[in-house]
Amino acid sequence: MREHFDEDALCIISQDNYYRPVNEQALDEMGQINFDRPEGIDMPAFLKDIKTLSNGKPITRQEYMFNQAGVVGRLLELKPAPVIIIEGLFIFHFPEIREILDFKIFMESHHQTRLARRLERDKKERGVTEELILYQWEKHVMPAYETFLLPYRDKADLIIDNEGPVDDAVLKLSKIIKNKMGLK
Repeated sequence: MREHFDEDALCIISQDNYYRPVNEQALDEMGQINFDRPEGIDMPAFLKDIKTLSNGKPITRQEYMFNQAGVVGRLLELKPAPVIIIEGLFIFHFPEIREILDFKIFMESHHQTRLARRLERDKKERGVTEELILYQWEKHVMPAYETFLLPYRDKADLIIDNEGPVDDAVLKLSKIIKNKMGLK
């Protein structure tokens, strides 16, 4: 997304960097950590940083490394910009965040596409076994999608079909944002 904007025109703040530590995450009935719950996010810290950026002040945040043992995330410095993109799974679920959004975008793709992307990402980037990925998909991901994401789909200002290559969706999204903001 960044490559489609001038450096000082865009700030992206990701909910991913606000996951609570592993020892604060909910466990399911099998003792597996369930990261697909809104309470797994430090919403007060996330909201505070969003408001700080909106008020024209920079923030710093440790990059979340998805509980990869021994891997320390870099320190991220986010600077305020005319366009602040707040991205993450549960941003519509939190009323305190949902209510301050100027424009809401819901990106969706078919069930099979989401699963295929998750299998590829989690095996390659996170070293997760296919068995655990499928377990999480059935017990955590899909129930969370149906409970915490899908109910907000029709409340979005725009729904983007993310079936094709991700680059296509990013390009379309950047054009929409530029048009809405009057940017070139």
